[in-house]
Amino acid sequence: MPNPYFSFKQFTVYHDQCAMKVGIDGVLLGAWAEVGSAKRILDIGAGTGLIALMLAQRSDSDVVAIDIDNHAVLQARENVLNSPWPDRIEVRETSLQNFAASPSLLFDLIVSNPPYFVNSLKTPSKSRTAARHADMLTHEELIENAIKLLRPQGRLCIILPVNEGMQCVKYAQALGLYYSKQVIVYPKPDVAAKRVLLEFSLQKTNTVISELTIETGERHHYSSEFSELAKDFYLKL
Repeated sequence: MPNPYFSFKQFTVYHDQCAMKVGIDGVLLGAWAEVGSAKRILDIGAGTGLIALMLAQRSDSDVVAIDIDNHAVLQARENVLNSPWPDRIEVRETSLQNFAASPSLLFDLIVSNPPYFVNSLKTPSKSRTAARHADMLTHEELIENAIKLLRPQGRLCIILPVNEGMQCVKYAQALGLYYSKQVIVYPKPDVAAKRVLLEFSLQKTNTVISELTIETGERHHYSSEFSELAKDFYLKL
């Protein structure tokens, strides 16, 4: 569900008035992924550029954003040009598979809010199907290609439905990519968790496990923990 009031430094977006699509999954990932001292960041399946812009705001990193959908790429480029960071964000129209085939760049941080429906009913819209269904980029392909593009100390951060996320954990570990952080995300109290935020590393460490609840129980009344996480991006919380 898009969020109506979302802001970057000097760059305000209203979802019903411009190209930027702002969903809660992207906000969570863009605000949560630890930037640290990353010099180069890759956003896989960037859509219209939300996460890439959030990470540019939170860091001094150079960001490469990739997507296979031409319309989304054009919107992302427009959004980047209208932002304070056009010199630090590059948007490319390419698949992850092609991008990783002969990698010329390695990344300190890779993020992705990937398609997550598997073997489910498709929509008539090809672009919407590509964005939501894992036909064009399976979660296994995401893991395999991210490993090719990570620096030895690099990290991969993703958000997925809980079941799909736990399946990714098992697959990644089999390939030597270990999850170092896990946040189970609840939409509101007393409601089953819908998403999980995961951080992976090539270095095996103890996993830090935590929880996050988005709303207090009343619609659009956000918890203090979510407000603290996302406060730098919203006009209202």
